[in-house]
Amino acid sequence: MAFGWIDEQASARRRAGLVRTLRPRPADSPLLDLASNDYLGLAHHPEIIEGAAEAARTWGGGATGSRLVTGTTELHGELERELAAFCGFEAALVFSSGYAANLAAVTALAPHGSLVVSDAGNHASLIDGCRLARGTTQVVEHADPDAVRKALGTAKGPAIAVSDTVFSVDGDAAPLAGLAAACRAYGAGLVVDDAHGLGVLGDGGRGAPYAAGLAGAPDVVATVTLSKSLGSQGGAVLGPAKVIDHLVNAARTFIFDTGLAPAATGAALAALRLLRREPERAARAREVARALHTRLTVSGHEAVRPDAAVVSVRAPSPDQAVRWAADCRAAGLAVGCFRPPSVPDGVSRLRLTARADLTEGQIDRAVGIIGDTRP
Repeated sequence: MAFGWIDEQASARRRAGLVRTLRPRPADSPLLDLASNDYLGLAHHPEIIEGAAEAARTWGGGATGSRLVTGTTELHGELERELAAFCGFEAALVFSSGYAANLAAVTALAPHGSLVVSDAGNHASLIDGCRLARGTTQVVEHADPDAVRKALGTAKGPAIAVSDTVFSVDGDAAPLAGLAAACRAYGAGLVVDDAHGLGVLGDGGRGAPYAAGLAGAPDVVATVTLSKSLGSQGGAVLGPAKVIDHLVNAARTFIFDTGLAPAATGAALAALRLLRREPERAARAREVARALHTRLTVSGHEAVRPDAAVVSVRAPSPDQAVRWAADCRAAGLAVGCFRPPSVPDGVSRLRLTARADLTEGQIDRAVGIIGDTRP
């Protein structure tokens, strides 16, 4: 029977407690939000909303085509120039999502005969990029420059190392300086996903590569998302101009995808300009994350020390993690719930995201709810 295998997989998910469901939220949700990636609290900021509205009024509801046909507007160019300058890179290229940007960077920079060295904790979009690349992928131990160096020593052609800058599950930071040194020892490129670093790390939120002194280096490429700290949607690749030109000509998720909608482009540009004016938002997001971690650990929870804005709290099992998150929601707190196969180590956890606009009272309330609902 067609699709009969789906029933078997659905039953297996139910038995394992891994069923996922969509939960539409209302526009005026009463929940205290520690589940979204709105690190700087900009998604509902009046300037960002007006940036989206003005772009839609000027350019219309959609980009109307791929970037190489009709989908590139003057607004896209503005965003690319300002984003590259802010993050310290020579050039930038905007995509319809961060996922598309990662697929583009990895597949276009890993031709046939190349080697891709990928961290075991990388985001699914980087993993899928490795699967689609024509080069050979070697997965190495998490956050281990020596393992990267050893793998690169086996390369017989072009090579890149691929890593998140801040890993999305536990919020730990990659050893970027060590990774760059390992790559340079073998003439390899370094491709990093700064989705959770932009707006949080670096001087005024310029990102993890900037903080590590790697922004603008000729052998470093960074991807970012516009949907987290910038409160919008979309993604971008940052790097040397020749790499960006190569992506325009070789990246399938750029060539064959409709351009980012004007509203999202305008919102991201407005957020970037606001962050330039208010760099203290980045430091506040880190401060809130540290406060959450400290108060949770003092309360007896097993929480991972955050390097950016993600705070991970271990749960006993997938079922208990789901129930814990549901109980938090019932008590007025939205938290993330990560379970296998989304977590590479098989350990379920609640995932909290710090926001720069959280008050001390809200932090205390969140910690209290998590403690009161602990399984």
